[in-house]
Amino acid sequence: MSGIVAHGIRTVGVLGSGQMGLGIAFVSALRAKVPVLLHDRSEAQLKKGLAFMDKLLEKDVAKGKIQSQEAKEARERVTVVPPEKGLAGLRDVDMVIEAVSENLSLKEAIFRNLSAEVSPDAILASNTSSISITKIAAATLLDGESASSEKGQKSASRVVGLHFFNPVPVMKLVELISALQTSKDTLDRAREFAVACGKEVTTSKDVPGFVSNALLMPFINEAIMCLEKGVATRDDIDKTLKLGMNHPMGPLQLGSIGLDTCLAIQQTLYTGTGDSKYRPSVLLERMVDAQWLGKKSGKGFYDYSE
Repeated sequence: MSGIVAHGIRTVGVLGSGQMGLGIAFVSALRAKVPVLLHDRSEAQLKKGLAFMDKLLEKDVAKGKIQSQEAKEARERVTVVPPEKGLAGLRDVDMVIEAVSENLSLKEAIFRNLSAEVSPDAILASNTSSISITKIAAATLLDGESASSEKGQKSASRVVGLHFFNPVPVMKLVELISALQTSKDTLDRAREFAVACGKEVTTSKDVPGFVSNALLMPFINEAIMCLEKGVATRDDIDKTLKLGMNHPMGPLQLGSIGLDTCLAIQQTLYTGTGDSKYRPSVLLERMVDAQWLGKKSGKGFYDYSE
């Protein structure tokens, strides 16, 4: 059975053209070979994302990973839905994958609008790395619908967590998360689509941080607290984990992929559990206040300005 028969996704919409959204669009077009509609409210971000995709494809061709014709076909599968069209531009897709900032209110508003705009049979997936899929699914209920009504149940049942990892073209894992409302058909099709994108799939219950970030973020946060308290220097903290535990990179280097995202996830863990062990480091909060976010801003615990 071919991938497209198994998952039934003929066209996928990707909402957000930042690093995560662009990566998801990349593997959907190149690996799953599915037409992609890429939407972002920022025209500048769309241009930046597409330029990055072109660079990734060129690099893969240069390294001999893919043929130039494969790269050309993958690029041609990606179509931009401009900001002025809004979510209505995704009306006829079979799946939407949301990849915007880790903000519950923002995601709830997006999924409420998606529920009204796209086909009632389309899967609505979130790439959230920590926020409750059940809360996001509940946001799909439109005015006049109840969670127990047939229409309300169907709407929420098509929501699923599909957590890709950064950088998406490289990382092999997708974490699959079911809301309380998610149907088995939605889960099965989402899993098959992730596999078609060339990923291994693990599943997690809908708990704060899921498996991945419930383990990873406290680890990074604790490393930042060690730095904050002067237990060790930045270099010695990272060296200890790299050489002593055989980690490919230290926690402070790893967190510099996006300290704003680390803080958002840590806050989700803290508020979602009420457990003080998840309290974000004051230094982490101050780094985000200063816009020292890591690679994305050119400065974090390391200098990335060059």
